[in-house]
Amino acid sequence: MNPGDLPARASVVVIGGGVIGASIAYHLAHEGWTDVVLLERDRLTSGTTWHAAGLMTCFGSTSETNTGIRLYSRDLYARLEEETGQATGFKPVGLIEAAADADRLEEYRRVAAFQRHLGLEVHEISPREMSELFPWAVTDDLLAGFHVPGDGRVNPVDLTAALAKGARQRGVRIVEGVAVEEVTTRQAGQVSEVTGVRTTAGDIECEYVVNATGMWARELAAASGLVVPNQAAEHYYLITDTIDGMDPDAPIFEDPASHGYYREEGGGMMVGLFEPRAAAWRVEGIPGDFSFGTLPPDWDRMAPFLETAMARVPVTLEVGLRTFFCGPESFTPDLAPAVGEAPGIRGYFVAAGMNSVGVLSAGGLGRVVAHWIVGGRPDVDVTGFDVRRFAAYQADDDYRAARTTEILGTVYAAHTPGKQLHTARDALLSPVHERLVAAGGLMREVSGWEGADWFAGPGVAPEATPTWGVAPWFERWREEHRVVREGVGLMDMSFMAKYAVEGPDAGRVLDHLSAGAVDGPAETITYTQWLDDDGRITADLTVTKLAAERFLVVASDTAAGAVLDQLRRGIGAAEATVRDVTAELAQLNVQGPRSRELLGELTPADLSTEAWPFRTARRIEVAGVEVLCARITYLGELGYELYVAAEDALAVYDAVLAAGSAAGVAPVGLKALASLRMEKGYRDFGHDIDNTDCPLEVGLGFAVAWDTEFRGKAALSARREANAARGGMTQRLVQLRLVDPEPLLYHAEVVYRSGEPVGYVRAASYGWAVGSSVALAFVSAGSGLVTADWLADGSWEVDVAGVRHAAEVSLRPFYDPTSARVRA
Repeated sequence: MNPGDLPARASVVVIGGGVIGASIAYHLAHEGWTDVVLLERDRLTSGTTWHAAGLMTCFGSTSETNTGIRLYSRDLYARLEEETGQATGFKPVGLIEAAADADRLEEYRRVAAFQRHLGLEVHEISPREMSELFPWAVTDDLLAGFHVPGDGRVNPVDLTAALAKGARQRGVRIVEGVAVEEVTTRQAGQVSEVTGVRTTAGDIECEYVVNATGMWARELAAASGLVVPNQAAEHYYLITDTIDGMDPDAPIFEDPASHGYYREEGGGMMVGLFEPRAAAWRVEGIPGDFSFGTLPPDWDRMAPFLETAMARVPVTLEVGLRTFFCGPESFTPDLAPAVGEAPGIRGYFVAAGMNSVGVLSAGGLGRVVAHWIVGGRPDVDVTGFDVRRFAAYQADDDYRAARTTEILGTVYAAHTPGKQLHTARDALLSPVHERLVAAGGLMREVSGWEGADWFAGPGVAPEATPTWGVAPWFERWREEHRVVREGVGLMDMSFMAKYAVEGPDAGRVLDHLSAGAVDGPAETITYTQWLDDDGRITADLTVTKLAAERFLVVASDTAAGAVLDQLRRGIGAAEATVRDVTAELAQLNVQGPRSRELLGELTPADLSTEAWPFRTARRIEVAGVEVLCARITYLGELGYELYVAAEDALAVYDAVLAAGSAAGVAPVGLKALASLRMEKGYRDFGHDIDNTDCPLEVGLGFAVAWDTEFRGKAALSARREANAARGGMTQRLVQLRLVDPEPLLYHAEVVYRSGEPVGYVRAASYGWAVGSSVALAFVSAGSGLVTADWLADGSWEVDVAGVRHAAEVSLRPFYDPTSARVRA
């Protein structure tokens, strides 16, 4: 279609003609939505798709969503030519992933076990077998390889053309040579909604836009007040001259430890690089006329990395070079895509920040986004790449420039537990940050905040080497765990998201958003979930009613943006306001069986259970400072959360430590938080529960107030009735404990019942009080029912890096199953 034929309106405008935009348009058409216009400022693929390496590989992820997206993409690319008549260049030549060290071998064995469970064919092979399949590589110093026969390569330009042709065949209009200058909106309550796009060829009215503009996504989003902090970086590959005997059907070979991937290209070999230290490109903004462009290579910077990569395949050093290519690819600060409906603007979707995996993700991601637009909700777990997770500070030029130099290198880094990012740190600091550091806290990034993982002790510099096994600092972790179970711990959780919701309609709005009854008596804390229209969880949080028209909503740091967005959308035109008070209020948690005793020395308030029952919140004085004191716990003991004005936080923190010497008080870090909550089976949205989950199946039915009217109630009630009719549920979230105290669980370990795989671990930690690793696992009985009898009748095992270990499972927590300690 010519620019002069631009339609006046459409239902959806997809902005960007790369492989992502083309896939979304294609899948919208397959969903039956053909009133779609795709706009490309120049020509299809002209941004970064045209120079992509074309890898179509599935191996390497412990995310069910990411694995599913890649498997779907691979299947689609194999059949797309038959549907459209346009070749994609897909060749299932196979993949070999090399494990060069013990950490990578452990990681890949865990990944392989998980991805086999999800349907990926993958085999561990020896160095000799690697050499037989890819004889050009030196393999005698490698430990093992992982062979995926069904993976392969695809031509990115042909693939995009096939997706575009398939979209056109179903009625989608694709217009090249038209740039979008602005997304237009109108106000609708506390949010706005899309009305159209303004382009270089005129306006188009629409209800939905999709920002699929790749490395331009940040700037287009910023024009609408949105944060999409992807940043372009230099990406390199070379192509050698012809190599005698080079097989065009040779598998792709990847050796992340050598920074390289290798595949046949035009009779020679492509050697692609993901170097440990990268270079950001055009931090100030990407030129609008940059099309099919390349960047001048920095030979001096790249030479050491290139030499390492080429040494793995020595023949590349012996022949000439046909091409040494440098082009831009965009990366996000956490190496996860930016996807979903943007905060505060109804109908504005984002699909960007692909982190060099755009081609292999495009098919599945296009399906996910299209389904989300048409159905109103995603049908996969999107908590890991929800665009609402970003914060304003991440759009800062200096932040993006610093983080991008490191984040590209993590594409090929080993994912050993304990690894951290070190650039662009100290963005957000707790009011008691200096005390955490002085106590020897090992600081780690928590959604931009600095939190203490564990404490080495005053004046001691914490040291921690990433490992899959037991580390020396585990003794510190175990002691902090014991302190909370036996005495009292002081934990800084100021990073938690906090929102003040006020006004005449505040209670009504929150009651409708919450599956629990939150608009009851004042000074009451309600643990609740927010649901979508299908009765699936969109948030897991507490709502505290402070007074008739005043509430405090507290959610996890990772859900901050999503919760704020849901609040604003939920308020609409009601008489209520929401204010982010996260930075204004420190959160100091005093937890443990002696916490009442300790606080009793600092306040005249009566903290007895009779006067102050569980889930009560009141304003009191602690050490002469007014605080909001909430009797609640996420650690499974008697405990209190103190919400303190930021300027008073140090005084309260110091007073608690000073007064608690007799009770054995000690600062406690986030590793203990993880192990304590896991022993008790407390849920964590985005880790062990997500947006695909029904509250009933994950053990949260107790938090539902069936006598109130809340969003998603109809769907949830129908599900409850169906469960009653069949006598139970076919799948459940269960607690799991290994019998052997030695193996460590982390995430994504496959769970077996009587020899058959029935699910996998969603989150885990070490249970110091129960003596072994503990986890929350989601299991399915197939056509049967997950009941206490079904659990008891099976023999249970967990696959840890290819070795099965005996386990116990339960519908109730292993630690304090009746919560008697919490209510003491």
